Amino acid sequence: MTGKEAVQASRDARPAVHRTAPFVAIGVTCGIAWAAGFRSYMVELAGPASTFSWWGTFGSLLLPGAVAGGLLGWAEALRRAGGRRGWRWLALAPLAFAIAPLFMPGAITALLTQGLGGGAIAVALMGIGGGYAISRRGPLWARLVCGLVSAALAAALALTGPGIAGPSLAFTEPRGAWVAVLAASFIVVLALAASVPHRPVNPDAQHR
Repeated sequence: MTGKEAVQASRDARPAVHRTAPFVAIGVTCGIAWAAGFRSYMVELAGPASTFSWWGTFGSLLLPGAVAGGLLGWAEALRRAGGRRGWRWLALAPLAFAIAPLFMPGAITALLTQGLGGGAIAVALMGIGGGYAISRRGPLWARLVCGLVSAALAAALALTGPGIAGPSLAFTEPRGAWVAVLAASFIVVLALAASVPHRPVNPDAQHR
């Protein structure tokens, strides 16, 4: 083995932290940006009644955004490296949005008795189901079911504006149409990100 080949072999044997970290960092950044943007949609629905708190905003929304984004960034790094056993379970990363709010005091009771927090669960399911539906992986019937359910939930989300905030968010009003587009676009972006763990792995990496 030549000196050049030895150096290359040493590099290949090192942990791929330097190749994984950038994808995780990008995922965390995108996840925080997504969650912060989605908070603006929530503000539009709540109107003047909207309030901010450290846990409610940062703990139950921005933090899970960072977690979900980081996990999906890690999934992309693994996909490019040829994958590994169980890595496709990272497609469940959007569940962070459903789990984090449950740590708030009284959250579970409010969910079971009043349905409060169900929206966060719906968002997670839309992301996971939508990601699987557009992945082109798995049985066609399963992808169709996931796609239809996710689309129905996304339509319901876009239609909640007038019912919650009143006529000002009706689709016939510019602001209402903007809010509907905002909600739908966020769900589509989340589904695209959640599709990463379902995508084919890099074939070149598998043969190294």
